[in-house]
Amino acid sequence: MATKPVVQEFLLSLSPPSLDDQRADEARLRQALTEKLEGQEPRITLSVLRKLPTLLRDSKFKIKARVAYDGKDFVVFDVLPPQDKTPLLGLGVDLGSTGVVLYLYDFLEEKTIRKRSFKNPQIPFGEDILNRLHYADRPQRRKEIHEVTLKALREEIRKILSDFPEEALAYVALCGNTTMSHFFLNLETRYLYREPYIPAASWIDTLKLKEFALPGHEEGLVFVFPNRGSYFGGDLLAGILAAGLHRREEISILIDVGTNAEVVLGNKEFLLATAGAAGPALEGGILACGMQAAPGAIERVRIDPETLNIELKTIDDEKPRGLCGSGVIDLLAQMFLAGLIDQRGKFLPERWPERFCTINGELAFILVPAEESATGKPIYVTQGEVKSIIRSKGAMYTILTVLCQSIGLDFKDIHRFYIAGSFGNYIDPEMAVLIGMLPDVPLERFVPLGNAAGKGTIEFLKNREAFSELKQILANLTYLEMNVRPEFMQLLTGALFLPHTDLSLFPNVARKVKPLK
Repeated sequence: MATKPVVQEFLLSLSPPSLDDQRADEARLRQALTEKLEGQEPRITLSVLRKLPTLLRDSKFKIKARVAYDGKDFVVFDVLPPQDKTPLLGLGVDLGSTGVVLYLYDFLEEKTIRKRSFKNPQIPFGEDILNRLHYADRPQRRKEIHEVTLKALREEIRKILSDFPEEALAYVALCGNTTMSHFFLNLETRYLYREPYIPAASWIDTLKLKEFALPGHEEGLVFVFPNRGSYFGGDLLAGILAAGLHRREEISILIDVGTNAEVVLGNKEFLLATAGAAGPALEGGILACGMQAAPGAIERVRIDPETLNIELKTIDDEKPRGLCGSGVIDLLAQMFLAGLIDQRGKFLPERWPERFCTINGELAFILVPAEESATGKPIYVTQGEVKSIIRSKGAMYTILTVLCQSIGLDFKDIHRFYIAGSFGNYIDPEMAVLIGMLPDVPLERFVPLGNAAGKGTIEFLKNREAFSELKQILANLTYLEMNVRPEFMQLLTGALFLPHTDLSLFPNVARKVKPLK
């Protein structure tokens, strides 16, 4: 399907004025562009009106006109000589609570040309969002977080633009959870985490880059993705846009594992969303040797059940530094298959005594001895951490189960499982099924999306229909509060085993493991 981006450049050849045609220069430009825009008359900025008369005559009435769509109107924001080669760029921003990712998009080449990531500068105000919200209870402190965020964005945008002129940047699409968006906009955040949890705004009309003193064209625009409430932010809406759930006839599921696990089930007719605390352990975030998906992170683990020989794969093939989310899942699955833990997650040290030892008073399994790691310290997982991982994976599976059951569906009815986030980029679905985190369905149904939120910002830049699509998503979206569902705790109990107490739910896994006694 051909799409039209939010920014377009038109090469125009206008008829020069005469005594028989005394239309204003503005009228000439407006009429020519109305034809190009399929009958929709554009607005023209004052800066364009000021430069238009001289430019038209200097270039013999041949010009390039640059037009942006703000969700309501087309805006002529610049006119250039026909030979001008100034690039025309957009920027997608995934403002995550831990990390920020920038994507530079070339509107003329129709492709993403650069990517840059950096740590969220708000972290000193609180590792988790709730701490930051408490800090921001006073307007001056909230403004402080806002200004720190903008300062970092200005610096990083200039870095990603580097050899491009700043005026080449015409449009920024930014997504983040509801709190991140509110901090970026310096909106009131006190009511986000107090009952009944109300955002200051859900839909934010398109704004100007200069309102934030961000680098870019003087008439450049900023679109901040909307939210569906305090706990369902623009990052998830961007993910839905990237996955295309809202366009499909068949029913699919989007799973985004971050600090929380956020899940959306649906198709073009409906979207049902929920969130739950299934993320930190699965991301490796609460493990002593856990780390983000970065160079040196162990992303693949294989343990031979017969010889107990261990094979590891790290990101960028660097010396191992720690375990990221996919490595955590692999490790649990491989220890289970190798008989190093039982179905309850209890260590079985007698199987390989030399790899188990006590660290800080707790039994631990040594995956990488100190002399083989990049840090000179062992990389290990403790008995308590394994229990936390099992609780997280059980919560993930239970969230998926409750969501499907709430509308009378079975996992076999789900066409695709889209797995988002850096976690989703590296995860091995076979291992996730083996531990009972994901349902036992054909593996080809699992589709890794990578950074779905970031991809959603690019989808927005590429397709101006995204404005109406986002409104459709919001209209079709229902939020299911998992904490008040009594069946959640009932079903969770059975999921706190590897892979589950009911092995009939995991027929393929059952063939590989001994039944629970």
